[in-house]
Amino acid sequence: MASPTVPAKGEAEHKLPQSLIDRLASHVASGGAETVTIPSPFTGEPLATVPLSGADDVRAAYERAREAQRAWAALPVSERVKPFLRLSDALVDRREEILDIIQLETGKARRHAMEEFLDVALCSLYYARRAAKLLKPRRRQGMMPGLTRVQELRHPKGVVALISPWNYPFALGASDIAPAIMAGNAVIHKPDTQTCLSSLWVLDLLVALGLPRDVWQIVVGDPGEIGDPLIDNADYVSFTGSTRGGKAIAERVAPRLVSYSLELGGKNPMIVMADADVERTARGALRACFTNAGQLCISIERMYVHEDIYDRFVPRLVELVKGMKLGTGLDFEAEMGSLTYQRQLDAVTRHVDQAVKEGATVLAGGKARPDVGPLFYEPTLLADVNGDMDLCAAETFGPVVAIYKYRDEDEVVARANDTAYGLNASVWTKKPARARRLAARIQAGTVNINDGYGAAYASYDSPMGGMKQSGVGRRHGAEGMLKFTEVQTVASQHIMDLEPPGSVGYDKFADVMATGIKLMKKLRIK
Repeated sequence: MASPTVPAKGEAEHKLPQSLIDRLASHVASGGAETVTIPSPFTGEPLATVPLSGADDVRAAYERAREAQRAWAALPVSERVKPFLRLSDALVDRREEILDIIQLETGKARRHAMEEFLDVALCSLYYARRAAKLLKPRRRQGMMPGLTRVQELRHPKGVVALISPWNYPFALGASDIAPAIMAGNAVIHKPDTQTCLSSLWVLDLLVALGLPRDVWQIVVGDPGEIGDPLIDNADYVSFTGSTRGGKAIAERVAPRLVSYSLELGGKNPMIVMADADVERTARGALRACFTNAGQLCISIERMYVHEDIYDRFVPRLVELVKGMKLGTGLDFEAEMGSLTYQRQLDAVTRHVDQAVKEGATVLAGGKARPDVGPLFYEPTLLADVNGDMDLCAAETFGPVVAIYKYRDEDEVVARANDTAYGLNASVWTKKPARARRLAARIQAGTVNINDGYGAAYASYDSPMGGMKQSGVGRRHGAEGMLKFTEVQTVASQHIMDLEPPGSVGYDKFADVMATGIKLMKKLRIK
C-alpha cells in the first residue's frame, strides 16, 4: 500500500512574490555579474534567481566586516542584544511568510518548517536574555587569597565564517549566528545555495530591526570558488554539514591555528525497551525517523526493539508508517514532505535497492513517489539489514530506518555504540530512571528519553553536539556563545610580591609558603 497523499491547493501557492525575491537578493554580497536560479523541490520549477558571489566578493565582505565589527564590539552588550530581543515578536508577526519560504526552498512539510521557526525564535531569545551574564567580567580565585585579584574577560573572536547546510537552513543559520553576533563578532555566512532565501529573509528582518548591515553578510556560491577565501580570512569557523566537509575545514585552518566548531553526521540509534508504551513509542518514532523526510542529522536511522515487545510494536509502527500523508501543500496537512536534492533521492534509492537485493525485507515504503513530486520517497522501514549493506553503517540522510531485534541491555548498548558516529540517540521506556542509566553508557552527544531528538536539542540551556566522527565543539548553552570569544585572564598582585619580602631568605620563604598550603587546605580557602 502506497502512502496516501494530500493534494496541493494549486500551482500559484508554490511561487514567491518577485518583490520579495528582489529584496532578499539585494542582501547577497556580490557584484552581481553572475546569478543562479534556485528550483523548488516540490515541482522542479524555478523558484528564485539570486546573484552569485565570487572570491573577490568574499574578500571585500571581510574588509567591510572588520570595520563594522570594531564599532559593533565597542557597544555594550545591552545594545547588541536589542535587535534579537525584537526578533522573536517580529518572527511571530511574519510567521506565515517565513514558513512558506522554508517549505518552498527545502520541500519539507510545514510542520517541520515550524520547528525551524520555533528554533530561531526561542534560541535567539535565550541568548538575548543571557548574553550580558555570560559575557560579563568574572572574578576568579587568585593564587594568594586577599593579595591576588584575578578577572576573566571575554573578547569577540573578530570575524566568524559560518557555513550552514541545506536541510535546516533557517535554524542552523540564524540560531548560530545570533550568539556569535551578540558576543561582538561580525559574521560572513555561506548558506547552501539551494536554501539561501530563508537566511536572506532573517538578515533582511534583522537589518530592519536595527542590526548594522555589514555585521552579518551573506555570500552565495560554489565552495570551489569561494570556499578558500571564506576559510582563509576567518578568525573562527563554525560549520554544520558532512563529516567529510568538516575534516576538510579542520585541515584548512590547522596551519593558522584558527579554532572551529563542527557539527557533522550521525547514524543515530533508537532503543525500544521491553516495557515501552507501544502506541506512544510508535507514534513518537514517526517524528523521530521521518521529520524533514529523514534529512536531519539527529534523526533516527537505526531502531533496536526488545524481543519481548517486537511482535507487538513493529506491526503497529508499520501500520502508522504506511498511513503517513505525503504532500506539497503550504499547510499542516502533510506529515512528510520531499527530499531537497536529486542527489539525496539517488542516495536513498541506492541504499534501499542494494539492501533489498542483498536480503533486506521491506516492511513499509521502499520506493520513490514521482506522482507526488520529483524528489519524493516514501517513508521506509527495513528488517534483516546486515553489516554487508551500505544502509547498515553509512548515513543515509533520508526517510529510511532499519529495525533490529535485541535481547538485553549490554547487547543493545554495544550495538548502539558500534558506529563511527556519536551525535544523538533515543531511549523509550516507562522507567526514565533506568533509561538515564542506560543513556549514560551510549556514546552520543545527546540522548533523549521518550522523545526522538527535540527534548535535548530544544533545551537551549544545555550544550548540544557530537562525539567521535559526529563533530567538535557544541552549540547551545554557555558554550554556544562563549566559543565565539577569546578568554583573557588579568591578574593583579597587591601588598606583597611573589618573592621573599625584605631580607627574608628563599629557604625561610619556601617554608612559609609550604606551611601556607596546609593552612589554606585546612581552612578550605583552597
